Amino acid sequence: MPGRGGRWVHLRRCLECGHIGCCDSSPAKHATAHFHETGHPVMQSFERGENWRWCFEDSQMG
Repeated sequence: MPGRGGRWVHLRRCLECGHIGCCDSSPAKHATAHFHETGHPVMQSFERGENWRWCFEDSQMG
């Protein structure tokens, strides 16, 4: 169930602590906010069938 005032488009999981946040196509952009709050740079898609990662520091997919 989405948080207040919006909907989740896709979910991302922090590889450092396991935090689950919504992607930048979602209104709250929780995954990016988590990076800015914690400095944890790598998120992985938390969507079924997807196995890619994104590094905020390098702006690269892996």
